[in-house]
Amino acid sequence: MITDFQKLAREGLSDGVTHMKIESWSEFNRLIFDELLDFTNYVWRGQRSASWLLESTITRKFKNHTEDKGELLKKHLENFKYATRGRRGSNPDTLKDNTDWWALGQHHGLATPLLDWSISPYVAAFFAFAEERDDNDSNEGRAIFALEKDDVGEKSRQLKGAEKIQFIKPFADDNPRLVNQSGLFTYGPLEIDLETLVKGYFKGENSHTKLIKIIIPESERSTILKGLNRMNINHSTLFPDLTGASLFSNMSLSVKNYGSLE
Repeated sequence: MITDFQKLAREGLSDGVTHMKIESWSEFNRLIFDELLDFTNYVWRGQRSASWLLESTITRKFKNHTEDKGELLKKHLENFKYATRGRRGSNPDTLKDNTDWWALGQHHGLATPLLDWSISPYVAAFFAFAEERDDNDSNEGRAIFALEKDDVGEKSRQLKGAEKIQFIKPFADDNPRLVNQSGLFTYGPLEIDLETLVKGYFKGENSHTKLIKIIIPESERSTILKGLNRMNINHSTLFPDLTGASLFSNMSLSVKNYGSLE
């Protein structure tokens, strides 16, 4: 039986990617529970502005650079490795490769080639709405993305010479935020956004969705954040440190009836 969601998704489906607008938090809940609950192969990401591309912080910073991007990236990571000396505790984990270093930096403010994802659509919803709007943000709303990890990963491995998307789940223990956020990363090319890459992978695919972009209006922010807080998804649980405690307390000031830990 074809559901209403499947009809809507297929109507806008092009090259494996579909964009859909929903109007409320309750509609998002219905989408997850009625349509996507058994689709465990999707990973999720939230972005404050629906107009933003799916691109890493380092990609945005490199756009105005004319130097070799690979060399810049190498120097940037070396700088970070040197800067962390003596700052990872008395017995830090051994980071086996550069992806582990990027993952460590990602959750401490380093510009990296990684994108954060979660296995939880609700964690993604939190990150889509947690920050207040910027004056430069569009009025299009906020975005939650669902990426079909298995098919995208397999296609990336199959295509010889194509730009690759790598899925990363670090084992290092010095990143408790990653654990609490049920997190993982994608590591993609520097000069192309992930949506464009997926469309290239699945050109002509108009029957199965590999990337879903769900757009939710800004007006739902307060309702969504309060609903997520009642589900114990907030800064305090996702950032198990003093920064999380501070951000949780700040949210209680800015969102009416948000609640507290008392």
